[in-house]
Amino acid sequence: MEVTDIGNKEEGKVWHRKPTPGKGVLVTVVRTAQQAKTVRFLHVAFDTTGDSFLAADHHGNIYVFDISRNRFRLVQKTGQACTALAFSLRRTTEFLVALADYTIKCFDKDTKQLVSWMRGHEGAVSSISVHSSGRYAITTSSDTAQLWDLDSFQRKRKLNIRQSVGIQRVFFLPLSNTILSCFSDDSIFAWESDTLFCKYQLPVPDCGPKISYKAFAVTRDGKRLVAGGRSNLLHLWCLDSKELVRVIQMPTQVRTVRQLEFLPDSFDGGASQTLGVLSQDGVMRFINIHTCKLLFHMGSHDSAITSVTVSPNGRHVVAIVDNGSISIYSVQSLTQEFNKPPPSKVAVVSDGDPSQELSNLKVKVRSEVVRRPPMSSGRTQVKILRPPAVSTADDKENELPAGLNKKRLVALLKAFGEYPAKYRMFVWRSLLCLPENHAAYSSLTDKGLHSAYLTLHDKYPIKSHKLQRGLQRALSALAHWAAIFGEVEYLPLVAFPFVKLFQNNPMLCFEVVATVIVNWCQHWFEYFPNPPLNILSMAENVLAHHDKELLQHLVDCGVTSQLYVWPLLETLFSEVLTRDEWLRLFDNIFSNHPSFLIMACVAYITCCREPLLLCSQKQDFEYFFHHRNNLDVGAMIKEAYRLLSSTPADIHPRTILSDFTPLTKGQYPVFNHYPEFIVEYQSREREKIRLQEMEYLRERQEVSALRADFVRRQAEEEAYYAQQELLQKAEEQRRNILAQEEEKLTQQRTKLAAMKRELKVKELQLLDATRRRFLKHQQDLRASQIQRLDQEISRKMDLRERETAAAVQDLEVRQMELEAQRKRLEQHLLKEQERMGQEVEEEVEMRMRRAERQEESYAELPHSTEKNMEILEESLAEACQLGLESDWQREVAECLQQVDAEQERKRERLAELQRQTLAEEERLADAVRDVAGKKWDEVMSTRVQLQEQHQAWSSAHTDGQRHTKTRSPGLIRGLPHRPSTTTAAHVGANGAGPSLKPSMAAPPRQAGTNMLCLNSSSPSGSTSTNFSLDRGRAQLDSSERELLKEIRELRQKLAARAREGSSASSQSVHTLSSVSQ
Repeated sequence: MEVTDIGNKEEGKVWHRKPTPGKGVLVTVVRTAQQAKTVRFLHVAFDTTGDSFLAADHHGNIYVFDISRNRFRLVQKTGQACTALAFSLRRTTEFLVALADYTIKCFDKDTKQLVSWMRGHEGAVSSISVHSSGRYAITTSSDTAQLWDLDSFQRKRKLNIRQSVGIQRVFFLPLSNTILSCFSDDSIFAWESDTLFCKYQLPVPDCGPKISYKAFAVTRDGKRLVAGGRSNLLHLWCLDSKELVRVIQMPTQVRTVRQLEFLPDSFDGGASQTLGVLSQDGVMRFINIHTCKLLFHMGSHDSAITSVTVSPNGRHVVAIVDNGSISIYSVQSLTQEFNKPPPSKVAVVSDGDPSQELSNLKVKVRSEVVRRPPMSSGRTQVKILRPPAVSTADDKENELPAGLNKKRLVALLKAFGEYPAKYRMFVWRSLLCLPENHAAYSSLTDKGLHSAYLTLHDKYPIKSHKLQRGLQRALSALAHWAAIFGEVEYLPLVAFPFVKLFQNNPMLCFEVVATVIVNWCQHWFEYFPNPPLNILSMAENVLAHHDKELLQHLVDCGVTSQLYVWPLLETLFSEVLTRDEWLRLFDNIFSNHPSFLIMACVAYITCCREPLLLCSQKQDFEYFFHHRNNLDVGAMIKEAYRLLSSTPADIHPRTILSDFTPLTKGQYPVFNHYPEFIVEYQSREREKIRLQEMEYLRERQEVSALRADFVRRQAEEEAYYAQQELLQKAEEQRRNILAQEEEKLTQQRTKLAAMKRELKVKELQLLDATRRRFLKHQQDLRASQIQRLDQEISRKMDLRERETAAAVQDLEVRQMELEAQRKRLEQHLLKEQERMGQEVEEEVEMRMRRAERQEESYAELPHSTEKNMEILEESLAEACQLGLESDWQREVAECLQQVDAEQERKRERLAELQRQTLAEEERLADAVRDVAGKKWDEVMSTRVQLQEQHQAWSSAHTDGQRHTKTRSPGLIRGLPHRPSTTTAAHVGANGAGPSLKPSMAAPPRQAGTNMLCLNSSSPSGSTSTNFSLDRGRAQLDSSERELLKEIRELRQKLAARAREGSSASSQSVHTLSSVSQ
């Protein structure tokens, strides 16, 4: 046999020397990676021709092997292990691969490109079945099966099942549109692939053990189905008649069927007759399903086969061996012996070397009719493959499963003292003849944890959670098997050593413990709940016969067999022996009669004779039999054998204990060797106590909930009161802060009121002086420079209009800021302002008419006096106007608010001020002459600059005039005309200085030119009043000059203070408006 190591090669030859005809194995392919580590092959799939196949290893590499061309090559690297492989029949170069991440990918083996990627499974895909047309594929996992369209690679249907029933396999039947689905409950359904309509269900035998189907095979014509599982029975159905036609029993070496494959034949028309059966021992046996002859086999125990794939043409078989290699078999070479005439009815499987254990097995083929129960159809036949019955009765007694012999095992045990550790569990399983009833054990575990062992961890705490769950599961299964095992308190001590040994196989653990209980624990439960007095008496009788002195010492110390025998039995020596010693002891116990356990107890006592004779206290004996002691286990076992052989028959436990009886197959035996009344009574009491505990726990839970609710409410109440206290403190703190702020505000208001009073007095003084100065100056300049001042007056009018527009805008902004403070008085002020506006308009009209009459009367005065006064007034007004131009704009807004506040209160003083003005106007004229000379020099320097800006100002004059007229329509309405030879003078708001505005309607040569001055307007727009002074007054004395200087300084102080209190400014505007009226 040639071995080919492909290593990391991407292509090469499959074999380097042509295989010799007649050899079954053509070549064995292995793959070793770095450091000589073998990379295991997992799955194999043939194409439709049968000449090439795909192989995938657990690194995710997929190779294609062409047997006809003797070539292999690497076609894909998926990077992860695959779980299933299949070729796409329609497109021969494409193949499907299921990966470990639950996805299915389609690749092209020639281009090595990814064709499609299909997702949808939530578990590993175990099989892929492609329809004969190549259009559809079915992928199966443990929880679902999905139907895919291979043209669009879209999922068409999905098969969902209950969680309690798993899917074993779903596949297409050859040459039909039928889908066969097999479930874990051994039900088999047939579906129509187009409509997914259920066509039929195959019948499954009701009698006999449950097979638990795992493997399925269908002939190429799709007419016969074979199924096998956890048994050596095979069920053969005819799919045309939907009947079970035959039950085939494989040899006893076959305990579980892993895989079934039909071997195609070119001349059978698709009705294959040769069936390959791969069993748990790694050997694939090929039989004839009609004659039930064993034809040939593949594999051995040394090179066990894990899976097999048969080529569609039936020429080759590819097997994956347990070491990860691939063996390619030639079917023609395997069937040479079978095809030799004449055909023999007895097939002898010979084995010439120790590597093949089937050599000595003779399989006799005979047909037997199995009588079925009356309820089943009586046409099913059973074919049994059995070895010939040529052994003697003694050999039958010593024959064990898996080909072992008890005599040889006992001889081996006596020679070495124990079984090999590597094979100990296997030997134990054979000695105890474990039935491996999977279905019966599943029915016990499906009942869940027994109520008696729900709190096992409290009484027997174990550090390993896995070991704790395994012990709990095993004890629960025993309690469900027999009711007494839910009441036996020492059962965890008996089962724990076996649970620890078989923790990876819970079913074997249960069967071992059950076998120990049935055989080595005979008569233990007859005196339940007391210890087995009969067994203890037998041990005491044996001890009395062999060592009367020791027994007498124990009796003298008041120690009974319940103290020195029962601790050893209830723990099965697990407390007094180490692991290795315990395993060695039970190698001998399982290999002998059940009475050997009692002899071992007596042997332990006699071997510890010296220390026991030294003990006199009962506590010492208790400690001795519950802890490990210095003991030679080999000597103890020899002593047990001596006691077993030398004990008289009348007191020998063999006379009372039965021989070893294994558990029955299919179902576990009924165990009722105990007082049922006591057990039932204890069960009822235990259930009553459990219900009471549940009620107590429920009430305690309710009390805990009430207590928690009370604590929560108490905490919430405390938090509420604490929060209220904090809120109260915060409220008091806020009140104190508010009181302090109110006190500060009161002080500020007091200071502001004092400032208001001071401002009012100084404003009145400033306004009087300024008004007289401006009016006198205007009267002096009117006569002499009327022509020259037309343009200058126009320029100044434009400038004043722009400034007025800006002032109006500032007033609007200020009005918006003060609107919140004036909302309370807004309605009252509006009404009052409307009334005052009407009165002012009426008064203005009356004064305008009076002024016209005065102008007519003054027109006759000498022109010289008029000219001099006009020159002086105009010169002084122009100088002051240019000097105070910047302050006037800011003061207008402040004065407008002050006029509104003081309007009503100062109205009565208007007449008195007018009379005083007439007397003081004479003094003002003299002061104006002196001031005009000084101011005129300063003004002449700025006239040049003003004339240059005149052109820019005149361009903005039109827009400013229009804006001023729209924003303050009542502003010009409060500017009356004076007589022709006089100048109209208006005192600016807040003492900001005189403002002169010549009328644009008066011609240059007109003697009675009117001077219009823009007056401040209140927010209502109608609270301004203007008046004029007569020309030709007497000159003011020199004290007036000092007054003007004080007025300038006072104006600067007033402007700074006016910004601090806007509310005081509003009152000052009212006062000034009243004075003007």
